[in-house]
Amino acid sequence: MSDKNRYISPFSTRYASEEMQYIFSETFKFTTWHRLWIALAKAEKKAGLDITDEQIAELEKYRDIIDFETAEAREKEVRHDVMSHVYAYGKQCPKAEAIIHLGATSCYVGDNTDVIILREASKLVLKKCAQVIKNLSAFADEYKALPCLAYTHLQPAQLTTVGKRATLWMYELISDIENLEFQLSKLKLLGSKGTTGTQASFMELFAGDESKVKLVEDLIAEEMGFDSVVAVSGQTYSRKTDAYFLSALSGIAQSAYKFSNDLRILQSFEEMEEPFEKKQIGSSAMPYKRNPMRSERISSLARYVIVDSLNPGLTAGTQWFERTLDDSANKRISVAEAFLAVDSILNIYINITNGLVVNDKVVTRRVMEKLPFMATENIMMKAVKNGGNRQELHELLRQHSHAAAARVKREDGVNDLIDRIAADPAFPVTKEEIVSELDPILYVGRSVSQVNEFNANEAKPVLDRLYEGDIESELKV
Repeated sequence: MSDKNRYISPFSTRYASEEMQYIFSETFKFTTWHRLWIALAKAEKKAGLDITDEQIAELEKYRDIIDFETAEAREKEVRHDVMSHVYAYGKQCPKAEAIIHLGATSCYVGDNTDVIILREASKLVLKKCAQVIKNLSAFADEYKALPCLAYTHLQPAQLTTVGKRATLWMYELISDIENLEFQLSKLKLLGSKGTTGTQASFMELFAGDESKVKLVEDLIAEEMGFDSVVAVSGQTYSRKTDAYFLSALSGIAQSAYKFSNDLRILQSFEEMEEPFEKKQIGSSAMPYKRNPMRSERISSLARYVIVDSLNPGLTAGTQWFERTLDDSANKRISVAEAFLAVDSILNIYINITNGLVVNDKVVTRRVMEKLPFMATENIMMKAVKNGGNRQELHELLRQHSHAAAARVKREDGVNDLIDRIAADPAFPVTKEEIVSELDPILYVGRSVSQVNEFNANEAKPVLDRLYEGDIESELKV
């Protein structure tokens, strides 16, 4: 059947990177199964079983060669994926056929591979998060002293700076990075626990010698790049592990969602814009439109991840006793697609933050439209110092402010608050004194210093740990 006649995930065709798709590919999965069978054979040989160097060499020879055709034909007969690949690997390695999967249950390859996939996928996510932090850190530094309107309740409040706002986006993403790093630091291999987690089959293989059973696990963990295995398990690793990781991915999605919504609003205000290419079409009907499609795509994918992250928690709670199989179908979809979706989000996040546009004249114009209102407290203090009555001036400022706001909203759009105050004899201040209070930088507090401190104390340590070089991210569509 042609690919055009079947459903193909949009993560494959539109969104996710080749690197992340490979981690969740059949090739990565089954070559990891081969690596685990090799690790098991090596460990069992070192622990004293009659396994030869020749058998291990044969397994090594075909480590990265998967006979998909034989495995798929066999699975149609036996309806068991692991045993089908044991069979296919055995056909490739006839001398080693008898010792492949010795003492193991299906979860030895299935679950240990899933743990390895969690590790590798998380490393890629962290690498891309670091690129976003690098982009935003540079952006924050460039615009740390450009005053802009800050909002509470989506209403203009005091001022901040464009760069200071970027630190808010970074702060949340860095919290997510630290959460995912913590989960990685606690991640352990399942090891070789057997059918119900008691290692009974390995106790049989090694005639009840517990030290050899434990040695096999230690050697497997070392071979696969882990410090240790889980202390106890049923047949599987705890499905709470998946819940922890997808919760961390949900956090990344939430932070990206916040950024994308902020940028969509700022683009509506015409203060900032996401990249827009020369031949890009914003609307099929309205040629002038510059719709924020990148940010909208982040928002859309983020909602998917946040909802998808509920799946592993429900799965973890329904694992009866030592295991049931109602995790399998859900798990192979929910975990993979959460990582693919977050990878997609970060690809777009990198793309946007690498080309953010700031319309500084619009930013400043919007500040100056509102600044007279925000400067009223400073004007009042100056008038009090010159002999005015604070309570009387406060009431007069309230009346003048509301009148000026009404003119802005309902008449000619001109903010005449400064002229109103200067003309009021109750205010012992000149217009020149009032205008001297209208420098926006006087109203941004510690914004500049906060950007400097955040970049040095929060962003830099993340980049020192995780940044490995620039990642270019071009959208597929």
